[in-house]
Amino acid sequence: MEILPIQTRRIHAGDDLVPLLNVAKLQPLDILVLSSKGVATAEGRIFELKNFGASKEAEKYAKACGRSPEFCEAVLVETKRMNGIVHSTCPGAILTEVKPWSALIESFSHHSTHSSTSSQLSREKRGTILIANAGLDESNVPQGTAIGWPEDAVESAHRLREKLETVVGGHIAIIITDSCVRPGRWGVTAFALAVAGIDPLHDEAGKADLFGRKLRITKEAIADQLATAANMLMGNADQSIPAAIVRDHGMVLSKYEGWVPGIDPEEDLFREM
Repeated sequence: MEILPIQTRRIHAGDDLVPLLNVAKLQPLDILVLSSKGVATAEGRIFELKNFGASKEAEKYAKACGRSPEFCEAVLVETKRMNGIVHSTCPGAILTEVKPWSALIESFSHHSTHSSTSSQLSREKRGTILIANAGLDESNVPQGTAIGWPEDAVESAHRLREKLETVVGGHIAIIITDSCVRPGRWGVTAFALAVAGIDPLHDEAGKADLFGRKLRITKEAIADQLATAANMLMGNADQSIPAAIVRDHGMVLSKYEGWVPGIDPEEDLFREM
């Protein structure tokens, strides 16, 4: 398997990502891993923090985590938009638990005549996403601003896949990712928010191990593993590598387009923490 980084110029709001991603390098059956912040930047999901002000709740979190009150207010607003809650703080971050698909499902249910292809995409998702700062970041954006996730990462993945497949002349897959941390571990890895053209999980339950015992609950997090592998090359600083191509991977592409399924809270190993 090869992972090929795609370096670009700085992305701006309104940019067409197709030519920027140097599609000449893409081949049928490639998997394109994309930073959610790169996609969000092109879609204009950058917020002026001075426009948020600061509530008493934001002031409280600012003192606890060391971020500006305006940034903390933006986190609270984005958490509410995604029907989430705040759990705790640590130096530099607020731990939030969000459901970005739920607001979109509500939006589509209230507009049943919506004609976009996006209404046919998979927005149902189990579980929630535990993430720092409701996905907001002050890195790689101008001073005084913050960037969030694409408003509808499923739609973003769908549209990019549709356009790129036309250019490439064959099937490809898209994985939209963000960086994250793991409980009890230093350092950044990555996870997949949404995918198009690949099954994000591979169920191993029922298969035999080396000694013939049947696996009970094992699921391979294919999309998350590829997200982390690509993130190692993409980086989180000034690399200007918002994407990477995964090639010769030996995986079967599919028609699935949707959020990456999470785990129900009652089944989560870390829930009691």
